[in-house]
Amino acid sequence: MTSRQDERLLDGPLVPVACRRCAAEVLVRKSTWEQTSIQWNAEARAACVGIQDPHDTCPALRSAIQEAALTGSIKVVDG
Repeated sequence: MTSRQDERLLDGPLVPVACRRCAAEVLVRKSTWEQTSIQWNAEARAACVGIQDPHDTCPALRSAIQEAALTGSIKVVDG
């Protein structure tokens, strides 16, 4: 029996990004400049002081992700 490659991983790996405000570290992948996937863990969620709604993203973390994409720390797959 052979295993099939996970198609979700074809557009790049998840990369750790830390918030400059609270140091919460999440995993991030940018498929395009407009589309960002963020994977939170319990530790990061507990550390984050800037998130008000569980479906929102902390403005400080959003800024750190944008900077990482602009500097090339995160590859934008379709950029």
